[in-house]
Amino acid sequence: MRVLSIGVSSLIPLVATAAAATPCAEQIATIERRLESPGAKAVTGGTPTAQGSPKALAAPPAGRPSDPATVPDAGRIAEARGLIDKARQQDRAGDERACEDTMTRAKEHIGALP
Repeated sequence: MRVLSIGVSSLIPLVATAAAATPCAEQIATIERRLESPGAKAVTGGTPTAQGSPKALAAPPAGRPSDPATVPDAGRIAEARGLIDKARQQDRAGDERACEDTMTRAKEHIGALP
């Protein structure tokens, strides 16, 4: 019996860690990496502070986006950062649906980054 109790107690930290990584938290982390990419910094006028997303393109695609609403804009990116903070609070509160809805709006604000 003692072996069983030790085994179960050692699993508790693993369960707590897995529960902390919600799908919305993963979206938040992904979008934050995207906002640190060189393309995002080119739009906002900053300099990259991290590697950014490993899936980011080395250079922006040629031409303009087919949907003008997806053209990135520094003001809309700033609004998206506010939405990301709101989504983080919703995720901490356990409101997964609201967090996902807020992240969808944040992604729409960001648009197609170079």
